[in-house]
Amino acid sequence: MDMIVELLKALLIGVVEGITEWLPISSTGHMILVDEFVKLGVSDAFRELFLVVIQIGAIMAVIILYFHKLNPLSRKKTAPERRDTWRLWGMVVIGCLPAAVAGILLDDFFTEHFHNAWTVSAALIVYGIVFIVLERRNRKREAALLAKSTPRGKHVRVGSGDDGDEAEMALFKVKSVDEIDWKTALKIGFFQVLAIVPGTSRSGATIIGGMLCGCSRTAAAEFTFFLAIPIMFGWGMLKTIKYVAELGLSMSTTEIGVLVVGVLTAFVVSIISIKFLMGYIKKNDFTAFGVYRIVLGVCVLAFFVAKATILS
Repeated sequence: MDMIVELLKALLIGVVEGITEWLPISSTGHMILVDEFVKLGVSDAFRELFLVVIQIGAIMAVIILYFHKLNPLSRKKTAPERRDTWRLWGMVVIGCLPAAVAGILLDDFFTEHFHNAWTVSAALIVYGIVFIVLERRNRKREAALLAKSTPRGKHVRVGSGDDGDEAEMALFKVKSVDEIDWKTALKIGFFQVLAIVPGTSRSGATIIGGMLCGCSRTAAAEFTFFLAIPIMFGWGMLKTIKYVAELGLSMSTTEIGVLVVGVLTAFVVSIISIKFLMGYIKKNDFTAFGVYRIVLGVCVLAFFVAKATILS
């Protein structure tokens, strides 16, 4: 019975990870709330490992969904297409450099001093506001472009139909992820560093950075997915090696089950989340995510203020 309860907890955490890792709403913020109500009955060392390794399940979803696009050895691709794929991987590596350096130097410091409800709440709210302001600016610019290109007397809603799509494409100089150059990749990489602050959201920071650098919503989102592969996979491997070096390969049957359920759940839910996001932003912008972040940030803050008041 105890094992079943722990597996159900792992299932819930895997669902939360699969949803929040790819939507720009902060997986850390959600995990902090989940941890208040759902605590795994495992050692602290294993729990730390689990929360990192389930991200590998999320990463595998990206690899499966974009396998053809990311595979430079595919026989179905022409020689120029294979070169373009190698080039894309080069941009991913460049984009990962700032976060890799910052992670090695600053991760422990930020985890120790800023991994708390107050920082997470502030980051959720601040970046929620940034999303709303950025998309409001984008809508105004799209409306201006539509006004110039639409015949007098014809009314078209921003973002609707072919005219709306053309306005969005004219708004962003980088239409697809294949058009990202090394300078843009590096700039987005520096935005990814902001995610070292808990509650920022890695995907949120890179999507904002991508759009500010002139990438379309689709290009920014896809590049965010690809940037996660080396960063999160490498971090998961490092955590695993560290765990094995300190404690060996010994895990209880329950811990093995928890790990398997968490990883598989994160994988399946991530596939659904990624497909949802890519379909959603073809017809909508990121304003709804900004609003959600603000609401969640207020809820996290209110919850922990109330908890502190009760305990005092």
